[in-house]
Amino acid sequence: LCNFYAIDHLLVADASILNKLSPFFAIIFSFLLLKEKIKPAQAMCVILAFVGCLFVVKPGFENAHLIPALIGVCGGLGAGIAYTMVRKMGTHGVKGPVIVFYFSCFSCIIVIPLSLRQLLTLLLAGLFAAGGQFTITAAYTYAPAGKISIFDYSQIIFATLLGFLLFAEIPDRYSLIGYGLIILASLGNFLYNWKHKD
Repeated sequence: LCNFYAIDHLLVADASILNKLSPFFAIIFSFLLLKEKIKPAQAMCVILAFVGCLFVVKPGFENAHLIPALIGVCGGLGAGIAYTMVRKMGTHGVKGPVIVFYFSCFSCIIVIPLSLRQLLTLLLAGLFAAGGQFTITAAYTYAPAGKISIFDYSQIIFATLLGFLLFAEIPDRYSLIGYGLIILASLGNFLYNWKHKD
C-alpha cells in the first residue's frame, strides 16, 4: 500500500527505487529476527544504499514530496520485513505457493475495490503481479535475500523509461545520484555475496 501511494504521488522511478531498499531492510531484519550475521562489506552497502535514499527523498521542510517519499521508504521497509518472514517460513518448510496464496488473500480482503473500474484495474495489476510474486517468493524461499536481490533492480530501468514515455517524467540530478548509489550498493552486496557464497 505504501508503494502504491508513493507511485501515485512521486515520479514512478523515485517510487520504484525507494521500494528497492527492501533487500537492505531484509539484511537488517535478517540480523534482528533470524540472527544472520551482517558482514562489514554488507554493512557498508546498507549505509551506501541509505545515503542514496537521502538523495532521492531530499529531506527538508521545503520538499513538498517529503511525506510521499517517506511513505515510499516505509513500503521498502515493509517489503524487507516480508522477505525476511518468507525466508523464515521457507526454513520451516512452508511452501512458496502457500505463502503467495495467503499473501494474495490478505491483500484482496484489505483493499476491496469501490467501483467496477477499480476492480478491473486491480485485476489487471494482480494478474501481472502474480507471475512476479510467484517467482520472487520462490527465489527468497530458497536463497538468502542478499544473494538474489540484484536481479530485481532491472525494474528501475523500466520504471524510468515508462515514466518518461507515459508521463514525461524526468528525475532530477539528486534522484539520479540516489539511483546510482542504491544500485551501486546493490551491486556491491551482490558481488560480495557471490564471492563468499557457500
